[in-house]
Amino acid sequence: MKKLLLLTTGGTIASFKGENGLVPGMESDEFLNYLPGLQISYEIDVKQLFAIDSTNMQPEDWITIASAVSEFYDQYDGFVITHGTDTMAYTSAALSYMLQGSSKPIVITGSQIPIAFEKTDAKRNMIDAVRFACEPVGGVYVVFDGRVIQGTRAVKLRTKSYDAFESINYPYIASISKNDIQYNQSIESKEKQKPVLDASLCTDIALVKLFPGIKPEFFDSLKHSYKGIVIESYGSGGIPFQGRNILEKVNELAKQGLSIVVTTQCLEEGEDIDLYEVGRNINQNVVIRAGNMNTEAIVPKLMWALGKAMNPQQVKQWMETPIANDLSV
Repeated sequence: MKKLLLLTTGGTIASFKGENGLVPGMESDEFLNYLPGLQISYEIDVKQLFAIDSTNMQPEDWITIASAVSEFYDQYDGFVITHGTDTMAYTSAALSYMLQGSSKPIVITGSQIPIAFEKTDAKRNMIDAVRFACEPVGGVYVVFDGRVIQGTRAVKLRTKSYDAFESINYPYIASISKNDIQYNQSIESKEKQKPVLDASLCTDIALVKLFPGIKPEFFDSLKHSYKGIVIESYGSGGIPFQGRNILEKVNELAKQGLSIVVTTQCLEEGEDIDLYEVGRNINQNVVIRAGNMNTEAIVPKLMWALGKAMNPQQVKQWMETPIANDLSV
């Protein structure tokens, strides 16, 4: 019999109608009332970590979640974490970096409609998450609308539809139907040992989306406040150098010791800064290439890397090394 731990954090799934709109308020034990008998043998305990809208989720909260999994790791066969959808992808990626090497499933789920409502996607998502948490797999996963997504590859694309999340630049791990779990790829079994909690995060980073007309002087305002900057550029990842010379500022910040990551605003297929002159002029000796990582993974990965070391070259090496299937090489 599988023994699971349900960790609740709030989100839409735990919300009720309040005076100013939906607000998380369901007690953690109440979730068990919405889990009908499954055709699997399991026990489940519940622990509430907090009850917040995931818009308010902070990196310090990621550490609380990761620490709870680490604390109870030896006592359970799998973990289910309920979470709001708005920042779920950031949290799933962050846990993937902080709990590397888990041989047990750590499954994150939520819903677009509260579980207490008559019409809701929450019940299915909860049941699917529990089922997948009983599987003999390791790692961090998002389970939503019958699909299993690698924790570092989930992106929320829709604000209302049940199929809110997509797996970007990576195949879905599995599909869950009423009767079975159909894997789309094999998952390598991990050595059965407790993952080392690696939760030192540096949150001194900025995320900048380029747009035509952005002032080069804007980047001067970042140099004294941040240790890392993620730049969402255009297309294949080029940086403009005519008219308004952003490239000069980017290379300057990198030479001053800031960790600069260049990615693309395009959701699929990733950057390829070798393709055009506007990309090749980037100083690749110091600037970090994001490849086909999504922004929701880049942000917590950079926090994690900077939390381990401030040496820009070491940070660059960690960022450009695939972890938890976050990056294709």
